[in-house]
Amino acid sequence: MPSTKKTPKTQAKTQAKNKPRGILIGAGIATAAVLLGLASYSATKPEDNTLTPTLDTSSPTAAADPQNGVYPELEKLARRTEGDPLAQGKADAPVVLVEYADFKCGYCGKFARDTEPKLVKKYVDNGTLRIEWRNFPIFGEESEAVARAAWAAGRQGAFWPFHQAAYAKDAKAKGYGADRLKAIAEEAGVKDIGKFTADSDSAQARAAVKKDQEEAYRLGATSTPSFLVNGRPISGAQPDEVFDQAIEAAAKTAAAKTPAGTKAPAGPKDAKDAKDAKDAQK
Repeated sequence: MPSTKKTPKTQAKTQAKNKPRGILIGAGIATAAVLLGLASYSATKPEDNTLTPTLDTSSPTAAADPQNGVYPELEKLARRTEGDPLAQGKADAPVVLVEYADFKCGYCGKFARDTEPKLVKKYVDNGTLRIEWRNFPIFGEESEAVARAAWAAGRQGAFWPFHQAAYAKDAKAKGYGADRLKAIAEEAGVKDIGKFTADSDSAQARAAVKKDQEEAYRLGATSTPSFLVNGRPISGAQPDEVFDQAIEAAAKTAAAKTPAGTKAPAGPKDAKDAKDAKDAQK
């Protein structure tokens, strides 16, 4: 009878085959961060309110402002697309907060319930801040499904109500199965549930979520929530004052760079983003 004992070479192949996806992603993130010369960071517990970005210092564009930890290359990730259903606030607001989050993330829910409404009232409503959401599903199939569903709700102008309902205190415990996602959509005021269901499972939804997800991976983000405030990384559902300080510092810097009476420069425009945003308003 042939021996079933595995050789070291066979064992190595088996281990590589069975290696968790997260480990492989982590290696890819580290490589991408070095290649692009961008900040590599991990969002950890809320108690950790600072990040230590790792940069490829050979890239002159990757240099940070030592005063406030701002990275110019990261600041360019603000899309500022007019009519973007996954954003709130003026496209030309002086400060843009980009959030990379997962609907199954407990700390993301904490930020959505406790901090974000205050930021909207204090800074979005007066034109200082724009918030841009990026779907960053990292907790498996349900995370992917609810991310696509949120995008689909946005096609009917209901992303933010869906976001609020999906982050309600008891929402995570109920899960995000197909029936539950329809219920959340109805609660959010989505009028055409048939279209919502079709959009959720569309190639366009998958591509939109993948685009956001890959952007986060290129940054080096390994957990959620992760934020950029005009290019300054912040990790986790931090106390309100952490966001207040970052936003006010960014607003002050923007004001110093922008002559009185002129608008803040818009970020890079993506033609496909603009078309998608326009279609979503129909």
